[in-house]
Amino acid sequence: MSEALIASLRAQCGGPRDGALLRFSLGNALLGIGEMTAAAEELRRAVAFDPSYSAAWKLLGKACQALEHREDAADAWRHGIEAARQRGDKQAEKEMTVFLRRLEKP
Repeated sequence: MSEALIASLRAQCGGPRDGALLRFSLGNALLGIGEMTAAAEELRRAVAFDPSYSAAWKLLGKACQALEHREDAADAWRHGIEAARQRGDKQAEKEMTVFLRRLEKP
């Protein structure tokens, strides 16, 4: 199922439906099968389309953390926290704040 979904999403990239939601969906699906590098690339594209997409920032941080790119994860979550604040998304703001605190612990 995941492979078919990923193939379907990839087929839409570059077309008229390409955008933050498509790239987020593709990144999330890739994250789900453990393709962290590809997931991070797609999630970066998602936030390039929509820098206020806090859910994409959150998943980008998770992908970067899984790749052991701590600074990139922290940067993604900082951007995500700011995006969530601007949109009034308190839950996403809280989650990313917790993720960032855990990451920054020695």
